[in-house]
Amino acid sequence: MNTKKLGLAIGLTSILALAACGDSNDGADSGDDSSGADASSLSEITGIDGGAGVMTAAQNAIDTYGLDLALQASSGAAMTEALGNAINNEDPIVVTGWTPHWMFATYDLKYLDDPEGVFGEEESIHTFTREGLAEDAPEANTVLDNFHWTEDEMGEVMLDIQEGTDPEEAAANWVESNQDRVDEWTNGVDQVDGETISLAYVSWDSEIASTNVVKTVLESVGYTVETASMESAFMWTAIAEGEQDAMVAGWLPLTHEAYYEDYKDQVVDLGPNFEGAKTGLVVPAYMDIDSIEDLK
Repeated sequence: MNTKKLGLAIGLTSILALAACGDSNDGADSGDDSSGADASSLSEITGIDGGAGVMTAAQNAIDTYGLDLALQASSGAAMTEALGNAINNEDPIVVTGWTPHWMFATYDLKYLDDPEGVFGEEESIHTFTREGLAEDAPEANTVLDNFHWTEDEMGEVMLDIQEGTDPEEAAANWVESNQDRVDEWTNGVDQVDGETISLAYVSWDSEIASTNVVKTVLESVGYTVETASMESAFMWTAIAEGEQDAMVAGWLPLTHEAYYEDYKDQVVDLGPNFEGAKTGLVVPAYMDIDSIEDLK
């Protein structure tokens, strides 16, 4: 898968550096055990959809570190709601987290150290198309191939959406304000006359932002763009089987590793559109733990 103007000023750079700011009411001083945020009282890790690679990694972390915790599958929205409720009550919670995500600008959070390297290193988000799109829709393929943006740019759209702006409106606002950037993506692209392009995406905040921006840009050169939200497994299958034309939501090398291995010979990888993504186990900063090992 947005918040305060403070987050806009800080930018998503600080989010990825885990130095983002939140309201003073969102957390307590780290080391304040009187809040009841004792990791020993935890019984589960709050996750997202079961098909996500971060969930596989979280289960591997439970096994690798010998944690007596259950992994609770939910959704991105349910996870952030549970996180917000826990923080409001200064309760302990551990969630499957990833950046870029608006929650790091909203709350004072930290990744738990992962000495065993279960969650791997930084990831990139790739653009994939079905086979034959370059021949069938060369102008769209060029836009998709050119699309690449930064953490600050994505963060601006995510924060706007989280504040309550409709995703399509937030994308349109960003495109209007960043025409020089958009011109880089549409350089050499001719106008088309209403040809239809379909984009699949997983309903994570980062992918909602990027998919809607790409949709807006493709519409600006004359395409009719249809978008479809689906779980990761279905998204990859849809591209591989030609049911959807493209996605800008392929997390590699870890999060979508299994799907990539299954479908890499049936899809076209146009390369990264975002670099510096990260996944792991995340807790509020007021919890007096620093490593996954501390969850034992």
